[in-house]
Amino acid sequence: MKNVLNVTEIKNIIPHRYPFLLVDKVEIIEEGVKGIGYKNITINEYFFQGHFPEYPVMPGVLIIEAMAQTGAVVILSQENFKGKTPFLAGLNKVKFRKKVVPGDTLLMTVEISKLRGSIGVGKGKAEVDGQIVCEAEFLFAIG
Repeated sequence: MKNVLNVTEIKNIIPHRYPFLLVDKVEIIEEGVKGIGYKNITINEYFFQGHFPEYPVMPGVLIIEAMAQTGAVVILSQENFKGKTPFLAGLNKVKFRKKVVPGDTLLMTVEISKLRGSIGVGKGKAEVDGQIVCEAEFLFAIG
């Protein structure tokens, strides 16, 4: 199964809105299990006004948030979780490897490795031009 969701469709799945919606498109590779998210990074992103005005770099916590939102779309695409709210409950094995700057396209692959009830674990990696910029394990809860 492969289903490509645009921003409008993503907003029907997760509750995030501008300026905190950090995913432009999500491909659901396997419903509830695996997906790929995309975020085009432009100089117009609100966070570049202060991080850093003379040397714009996407904050690492927002890269993590973009990956978490991709994972949330994957999980909430399941019928039994539709309309629920995803919460980030923990992070493990986080590594930042490269900077993300205006002009980059962030490609985020997220796979859900464990799900018991409304608590789960996922693994994600973010890439720019085929190079890993960030990796992490996510603990999440569905409320």
